[in-house]
Amino acid sequence: MANFSLPYYKERLSLTVEDSRLAGVLTSRSEDYVAGRSQTELVRDALANPISATPLKELAKDKKHVVIISSDHTRPVPSRVTMPVLLEEIRSTNSNCRITILVATGMHRPTTKEELVDKYGADIAESEEIVVHNAYADEEMTFKGILPSGGELWINKLVDECDLLISEGFIEPHFFAGFSGGRKSVLPGIASKKTVLWNHNALFLADGRARTGNLAGNPVHEDMLYAAKQAGLSFILNVVINSEKEVIAAFAGDLTEAHAKGCEFVASLARVKPIPADIVVTTNGGYPLDQNIYQTVKGMTAGEACVREGGVIIIASSCMDGHGGEFFYKLLADQPTAKAAFDAINGVKPQDTQFDQWEAQILARVLCRATVILVSKHCDPQMIKDMHIEHAFTLEEAMEKAEAIVGKNSSVTVIPDGIAVIVKE
Repeated sequence: MANFSLPYYKERLSLTVEDSRLAGVLTSRSEDYVAGRSQTELVRDALANPISATPLKELAKDKKHVVIISSDHTRPVPSRVTMPVLLEEIRSTNSNCRITILVATGMHRPTTKEELVDKYGADIAESEEIVVHNAYADEEMTFKGILPSGGELWINKLVDECDLLISEGFIEPHFFAGFSGGRKSVLPGIASKKTVLWNHNALFLADGRARTGNLAGNPVHEDMLYAAKQAGLSFILNVVINSEKEVIAAFAGDLTEAHAKGCEFVASLARVKPIPADIVVTTNGGYPLDQNIYQTVKGMTAGEACVREGGVIIIASSCMDGHGGEFFYKLLADQPTAKAAFDAINGVKPQDTQFDQWEAQILARVLCRATVILVSKHCDPQMIKDMHIEHAFTLEEAMEKAEAIVGKNSSVTVIPDGIAVIVKE
């Protein structure tokens, strides 16, 4: 028997699979990667040796107002490690400059005070100037031009009120932008709702280049990169983390070059070949990435890349915050089937993009290929079923339901962390 310990919220779930049924296991090599230095040392070294850029302390020397774009509560960026070093670096040559931490919520709900404390620690949360971006407040946006695809670029006006814009973030595989990090701090991070809606349109997401681990010709990425350059993003600090949310590598410097180096590193650890199976068992990496169904779609796409047509994807995800968006929920729940939802979304023009349509489009695409069983003891089962997803309280119950669909001797592939891998031939 093969035994697995899978991340679920802030705990682990146990799974046992018979050896004869186990087709394979797909994991990122980040779990075995040994950095050889502490998290803080890795960050300091990256800042001291920036890629294709002037060191941050030199960039900040004569500036009056520095804005640091920082990921929100839905992203496991270890800001307790990164932010103190960034602040120290800036103030080492410019102790009197104003520093604003701009929390990049994209179109997520606002980050709460408690979440800010959890993210940065009480000292930073209570003593630093922190602004939580609101994509729905048009009066807080500034127009920065037309995207390569034709959409309007509106972003937080703080980019015009500072004389140095930098960002912190992390790099992981992303299911339609290719990779997270870098330019994503601006779009969708601090962009207006109208710009995010355009960038996440159905035509882009239907493009075969808008996939996990790919930047080349990716229309979503190209608009994002343009937005970051127009915003004047001068310096980035992006880290790579393991399943314990610990920094194992850091990349700092030029928006394009530093991000590219980080993506190369992530790909070297995360790229795996698909192992087809009747049942794929995976997760969304545990807290904070498994707080809702919206985010959990990301982990499902790893299962999609392996599951046989008509098979079953089992994903363990707490979804304790529910579906993650009323519009997202209704795009599935208001349609009689997942196929009907997919067909309805796929033909929507960029200018008519609806809230959360992109996530619903990908979820519907996955559901058209396989049955999805969501394992959660924190989420309303009926709400899950409304979205054409099956529910189970435990992995054992989910396996029984899966076997009823594809048989007791069906093959099983296990992907312990579905968002940590790039499943690609």
